[in-house]
Amino acid sequence: MHKKDRTEKLKNNIKYLIKSRGETRLSLCNASGLTRTTIYNILEGRVVHVQQSTIQKISDFFGVSYTEIETIDFEEKEIIESSASPLGNMNPAAVPIIRESLLVQNLDKRIGELSITHPLTYYFGTACNVIGVLLENDISGISESGDLLIVKKGLSSDNGEKLAYEKTTKKLTVLSHDFCNESFCIIGDVIEERFNGKRQ
Repeated sequence: MHKKDRTEKLKNNIKYLIKSRGETRLSLCNASGLTRTTIYNILEGRVVHVQQSTIQKISDFFGVSYTEIETIDFEEKEIIESSASPLGNMNPAAVPIIRESLLVQNLDKRIGELSITHPLTYYFGTACNVIGVLLENDISGISESGDLLIVKKGLSSDNGEKLAYEKTTKKLTVLSHDFCNESFCIIGDVIEERFNGKRQ
């Protein structure tokens, strides 16, 4: 397989694995020890040759084969496998998509009400109190305008990434833990990140 094709396959697999495993670009960077720049350059197609040590760290993080991540289409493979699985018939949850500029004024509304007044996307997983936040501004080094963050609203006890609203700057940010500070309003846990608002 041509090196460029291998890099394209690697890029597509990383995007799919991030989405399907409930990870984010930030969690991949933090856990694998790779820099954000390295991950972004691969995902944006700016790299033709990816170092073997980098590929090894990425495949180790996702628990997949080092050789397969550059040569096999994981999404296609898992769709075929899941069609024979009992989980293959799980109904997706409808999730209302709220634009970033409308988020704060809609935070107190119930999901049922939001589902009627906003466009919907679908989340494949156990979902309760889940919203989609369509970013209209970049979150520095993490997400870009047009990305869709799937968020479980409210505070939780785990250490996952939190989407938060910074009252002083009136901008969204992602925190790696609950930040007890009056200048931040925690929106909820980021449970999935979709590039450029792609819907399932």
